[in-house]
Amino acid sequence: MTSLTSLTSLSSVPRLVVAAPSSGSGKTTVATGLMAAFASRGLAVSPHKVGPDYIDPGYHALATGRVGRNLDAYLCGPELVGPLFAHGARGCDLAVVEGVMGMYDGAAGEGELASTAHVAKLLRAPVVLVVDASSQSRSVAALVHGFASWDPEVRVGGVILNKVASDRHEALLREALDSAGVPVLGVLRRAPQVDTPSRHLGLVPVAERQAAAVEAVAAMGAQVDAGCDLEGLLALARSAGALSCAAWDAAEALFSSPPPPLPVPSLGAAPPDPRFGPEGASSSNAGRADFVQPSSKVKVAVAGGPAFTFSYAEHTELLTAAGAEVVVFDPLRDEQLPDGTRGLVIGGGFPEVYAAELSGNEPLRKAVSALVETGAPVAAECAGLLYLCRELDGMPMCGVLDASARMSERLTLGYRDAVALSDSVLAVAGTRMRGHEFHRTVVEPGSGAAPAWGVRAPERRVEGFVQQGVHASYLHTHWAAEPGVARRFVERCRTS
Repeated sequence: MTSLTSLTSLSSVPRLVVAAPSSGSGKTTVATGLMAAFASRGLAVSPHKVGPDYIDPGYHALATGRVGRNLDAYLCGPELVGPLFAHGARGCDLAVVEGVMGMYDGAAGEGELASTAHVAKLLRAPVVLVVDASSQSRSVAALVHGFASWDPEVRVGGVILNKVASDRHEALLREALDSAGVPVLGVLRRAPQVDTPSRHLGLVPVAERQAAAVEAVAAMGAQVDAGCDLEGLLALARSAGALSCAAWDAAEALFSSPPPPLPVPSLGAAPPDPRFGPEGASSSNAGRADFVQPSSKVKVAVAGGPAFTFSYAEHTELLTAAGAEVVVFDPLRDEQLPDGTRGLVIGGGFPEVYAAELSGNEPLRKAVSALVETGAPVAAECAGLLYLCRELDGMPMCGVLDASARMSERLTLGYRDAVALSDSVLAVAGTRMRGHEFHRTVVEPGSGAAPAWGVRAPERRVEGFVQQGVHASYLHTHWAAEPGVARRFVERCRTS
């Protein structure tokens, strides 16, 4: 039997991908519980999430004590999934990767791209299928057989049955699965104590319910520890194929990234329409050139706290490697930007939930507006866009953008293929980027005189604002796909 406490050194980190037939089956409970259970036994566990989701990685971080990281084959490209995984899992005993939606669900109209199955194949990782068994017995065998045989390149190595009602129910499920050829590696009973509250964009982030989140993660770990065969799961993880790719490194990525043309030409100037079409789009900021680490740091303030929790760890790593001293501040509590701030990054989150508190912090709103007036670079995504508007749900915000934001009943969700329409602190016009939208708000107007992006798919439209040193947009992007974004932003901090 494999020992949980005496892992041998491997050239490739043991790993599991936790998948499910559909959303709502219990992936987050099982994946987070596995992370917590293995971590409590002394293993260094690397947490990962398939897709662009920002919230689940917060729970993963609580379970493991390590930064939760995303693996998104659409935003970053399939070629970066392995290197980014190896970067996050470096030095760990085990990696647990939580899937997204149903196992074979990926980017709309793109086949398997960015699905859990796609990422499992890229990682050469075995899959554990989590099945909500609450309303079935013998039918579970047909379901598991279908998922295990649909794609022969995906190896479903075990099943964890969730929401099992009783010993009798468990016996019926096990009997049915005896003929499916996929072992049962766990059985979890219905347990409301591990439920986590949700609202309009999914789970409530960890930062908003720290004590309760800690308790929920502990409960998930205890339930998985009691109901799952951890030895069997570890043995399955160790059967993963070796990866031949090198680990991603922020400094190395910057070394070969496109150089930022300096000074930044015609900030805010919109290019001709052809840049919106495929013939004008390029996948990089400019020609390649070596990057030299600056001798001094420039301070970049990054919004954090409960209102701004959406950020990819690689963004901070890239900014730091590009020569930034990254300082996190909380717009709910801090009345001034950090001393010496030369640039500002405001990511996603839930400003609509904290609109009154953000509006009430008038000194900080004025400080942000004053920084913008100096021409300093400001990168704002989604929640950051709302914060820079004139108002949000009728409450005053920073007033940097002549636009109004409000909550909406309509959920806007999905991947976007976009082209930069205006030279900005992030990209030269014509740079092609892939992004993701995830919000229930509306900004009116939706774009300025110099739009940030021309969205090419799923439908053509212009979006976002470029003015002075501000780049504000609904699109969430992953800078590991285009390291030149961080390089250009920090260089602009130096010259503004």
